[in-house]
Amino acid sequence: MWLLLAFISATFLGFYDASKKASLKGNAVLPVLFLNTVFCTLIFSPVLLNQIFGWGWFGAEGAGQQSLEAHLLVVLKAFIVLTSWICGYFGLKHLPLTIVGPINATRPVLVLVGAMLIFGERLNLFQWIGVLLAIVSVFMMSRAGKKENIDFRSNKWIWCVALATVSGAVSGLYDKYLMKSLDPMFVQSWFNFYQMIIMGFVCALLWYPQRRQTTPFHWSWAIPLISIFICIADFAYFTSLGQQDSMISVVSLVRRSSVIISFICGAIIFKERNLRAKALDLALILLGMFFIWMGTR
Repeated sequence: MWLLLAFISATFLGFYDASKKASLKGNAVLPVLFLNTVFCTLIFSPVLLNQIFGWGWFGAEGAGQQSLEAHLLVVLKAFIVLTSWICGYFGLKHLPLTIVGPINATRPVLVLVGAMLIFGERLNLFQWIGVLLAIVSVFMMSRAGKKENIDFRSNKWIWCVALATVSGAVSGLYDKYLMKSLDPMFVQSWFNFYQMIIMGFVCALLWYPQRRQTTPFHWSWAIPLISIFICIADFAYFTSLGQQDSMISVVSLVRRSSVIISFICGAIIFKERNLRAKALDLALILLGMFFIWMGTR
């Protein structure tokens, strides 16, 4: 069940990336991200109200988890994820989706190392084959940047995406720790709320005073779609990690298969280039996902 949830998360995460790309076209990054956190908080407001007033909705499993320590743990997650999101949003605005996706897909490699060192997870032969195929395909896709005059060593937006990937891997490892003691609905609902508060201060201090000297903000209907897709993707993700037999390294890797959806959107919606050269790499990712599935049977 946890593997199916991981694939559901990956699908909506791909739509989430495409919505981000559409909403950031000629738009200011920070207010787009702030509105994303606002809409996510609104989506989970019934859960928040249930947590606060103890109305007994949704089973009220998290009602006893409203300790100060639990909230501080979620606040830390909000800071980690916002670091990843801010860097990732800026990178995605200035780079092709079919370049950003493969870089993000390297995240499971970092999570795998961390999971083995911290949680003592072990992969079987099929899963190792899947991981290796995914790693090879990711690096092959990254080479496409050279054909689009994007130097991975000197392009600052590439470094933004790289920092987003590293901080995202840290978040993935931290999620596994959180899911051992906290209810997924509690984490996701309060995590969105604290992100909204933090981004409100960031926009007020960094963007609003300089709004006339930077890229102006304009409304796009892709903005609420970002929140809808990420809420569905994260709910499936947290629920997957909440399963006792789930493996963070496998869940994170499957989640990164969202690059397939991103690729399709980049080709059809954004008319990005070098698609033929990337088709083989996508086939390797799919093959890797198949071997990972075989290893969980």
